[in-house]
Amino acid sequence: MKIIILGAGQVGSNLAASLVAENNDITVVDLDAARLSELQDRFDLRTVRGHAAHPSTLKAAGAGDADMLVAVTQSDETNLVACRLAATLFNIPTRIARIRSNDFLESEGEFLSEHFGVDHIISPEQEVTDTLRRLIEHPEALQVLDFAGGKVRLVAVRAYHGGPLIGHELQDLRRHMPDIDARVAAIYRRDRGIVPKGITVIEPGDEVFFLARKQDIPVVMRELRRMERPVKRVMIAGGGNIGRRLAAALERNYEVKLIDHNKATCAQLAEQLHRTLVLQGDATDEELFEQENIEAIDVFCALTNDDEDNIMSALLAKRMGAQRVIALINRSAYVNLVQGGEIDIAISPAQATVGPLLSKIRRGDMAAVHSLRRGAAEVLEIVVHGDTKTSKVVGKRIGDVALPDGASIAAIIRGEEVLIAHHDTLIQAEDHLIVFALNKRIIPKVEKLFQVGFGFF
Repeated sequence: MKIIILGAGQVGSNLAASLVAENNDITVVDLDAARLSELQDRFDLRTVRGHAAHPSTLKAAGAGDADMLVAVTQSDETNLVACRLAATLFNIPTRIARIRSNDFLESEGEFLSEHFGVDHIISPEQEVTDTLRRLIEHPEALQVLDFAGGKVRLVAVRAYHGGPLIGHELQDLRRHMPDIDARVAAIYRRDRGIVPKGITVIEPGDEVFFLARKQDIPVVMRELRRMERPVKRVMIAGGGNIGRRLAAALERNYEVKLIDHNKATCAQLAEQLHRTLVLQGDATDEELFEQENIEAIDVFCALTNDDEDNIMSALLAKRMGAQRVIALINRSAYVNLVQGGEIDIAISPAQATVGPLLSKIRRGDMAAVHSLRRGAAEVLEIVVHGDTKTSKVVGKRIGDVALPDGASIAAIIRGEEVLIAHHDTLIQAEDHLIVFALNKRIIPKVEKLFQVGFGFF
């Protein structure tokens, strides 16, 4: 596909890296020549320096024959104007805009589509807030992803010594939990992916990805690791877009404290939030942590705009007794460095945003795409179309589907029904399949497998 990306910030750069790796024809537009130069040095792509909402810039970027425009600059207004121009002047088929402001996000469903030509909206802040909320619901998890509107969840956990299933074969899962249907979709052992079989033995330290109905997740997790105390108290450092959204989402069910260094921001937050205790102060202040009983905090979230501050405050909170700490980190190199040490989870906003974008770019009908292990693997929710003549999967049992090595079907959602996949499960048209891909290199083969033949049209 010929794709124009407007904005070479964290989101734009990460998206460009993902799409170039899949042999798409990418052009990145930005005003910052240094950023563009850095991208061109690292990846095989074109760059155009100019204002993203100017027709001459879009023309120079090749808007005349582009398949898709993805506007992810820091400015909502620039993104919206660019989509309008892409629709009216250049007739680009698919237009995606990054929107940060709640004013736009809360506008009526058709408003942005009708007036600005926006086909799809992405909101990194909302994506990160949802990610954090799910991790607080399941504090033992490394990653929690929703599929089929939340009916099914994929959870990643680190297997620890002492879990009932550790040292046992996966087929014992059924014996341990006869009433629970769950499927281990993948295991990463010392950073190497394993497609699990019934005789695969779970070892301490394994990163286990399993799929189950939302209500069954806690039971399965107990099999893999010791359970931590339920989360009651949450402390948030940083009152920006994400910090405010997270506090608003949590304050009904948890005791929430929010720290910000800016007095005006604190006053504004105190008005907007109803049950959250808003504190003015520095998130790396030991005295403040002591006064606010940091040792009683179940989850500490460092969500400021500064990576170094987030790392330092998360480390300090952990050392002073916080049960679990999560840090928001923009630089992807930092994410790999800090996660799994004293910082329990490092979240990259750009990585959280790439998934929703990929679902629009993938060939075939993708209801959802999620990046796993910082982009190394993917899990896809694919809608099956066609019939036995035009589809390579309809009417077949899962065991008979010619999946590429490293791919597996973990579950089927059929209407309201959730079927955890077994080798003899029959695939029907309009099923939603949850497909796990251990590495991104096999994605094109997976896409090809699920595409319908021309006879279907």
